[in-house]
Amino acid sequence: MSGENRENDSRADAVDSGSRHAAARANLRPGSGNRRDWFALAGRAISAISALAIGAAGLLWAAVTGRFLVPNATAAPSRRLLVGRPEDYPPDFVETAYEQRDQLFVVRHQEEGGDEIVALSARCTHLGCMVRWLPIERRFACPCHGSGFTPEGINIEGPAPRPLERYAIRLTNEGQLEVDRDRTFQQERGQWSDPASYVQIRADQGA
Repeated sequence: MSGENRENDSRADAVDSGSRHAAARANLRPGSGNRRDWFALAGRAISAISALAIGAAGLLWAAVTGRFLVPNATAAPSRRLLVGRPEDYPPDFVETAYEQRDQLFVVRHQEEGGDEIVALSARCTHLGCMVRWLPIERRFACPCHGSGFTPEGINIEGPAPRPLERYAIRLTNEGQLEVDRDRTFQQERGQWSDPASYVQIRADQGA
């Protein structure tokens, strides 16, 4: 090979090597293609993460608001109670079977024109203590502060300021006595005259 050819080959190699170094430097410069690709990839990742965060927040908000907007399917326990038939109650009788569990007494007492069956609250009208029925003395007595009440519920002694309250009571179509503890009647307000506060029966019924 002549000297001229070797010189041309050396020049070609130098040009090729310079081109490769220049390309490598170009790839390292800011704004190069590789960095643009990296920024594009990072931007897509950030967008995906943001979309996931927004979606999760939306699901959480729907769950929280839905909890308050959807009615509670659990029904409140019934405050109505069947307490037997009128014939189960003889004259001047006080039933104590519901005293502890339901905090009431069912009483049959005499009134003009016939007997009445009423449901009396077992809570003293003084401070809310549970009264007890004393069958020998035939009165209700409060063990806390000494208040006393007649079988009809009228306060007769102690600090109780008013009679015992009545619960609503009615005779169902099946002939059962039903007490509604969500409705109360106060004697001092004239509410004992409300027919919903008693069931009237014949004097000979249940005798």
